[in-house]
Amino acid sequence: MADNSITIVGNLTRDPEIRYTASGQANARLGIAVSRRWQNRQTQEWEERTSFFNVVCWGDMAENVSDSVAKGTRVVVNGRLEQRSWETEQGEKRSVVEVI
Repeated sequence: MADNSITIVGNLTRDPEIRYTASGQANARLGIAVSRRWQNRQTQEWEERTSFFNVVCWGDMAENVSDSVAKGTRVVVNGRLEQRSWETEQGEKRSVVEVI
């Protein structure tokens, strides 16, 4: 059995955006920046790289996240990776991987 879980620690890049499905289910979307810093062994200079992740929360968690965190908040996210694909109105195929 494959295990699809991820834990990331970072800062929110924007305030959570909460929406509700037609059936009333809460859905919150947020962005997280995760930075890694290391010292280059050749130059002795510090270097940094930042990765950005989209996160989606559902139900009570979505409402709690929306009420309790804001842009800049440091968070720990534990979830699963999920890919979704769609086609734009211009016929271009798009795909994204999100933490759910």
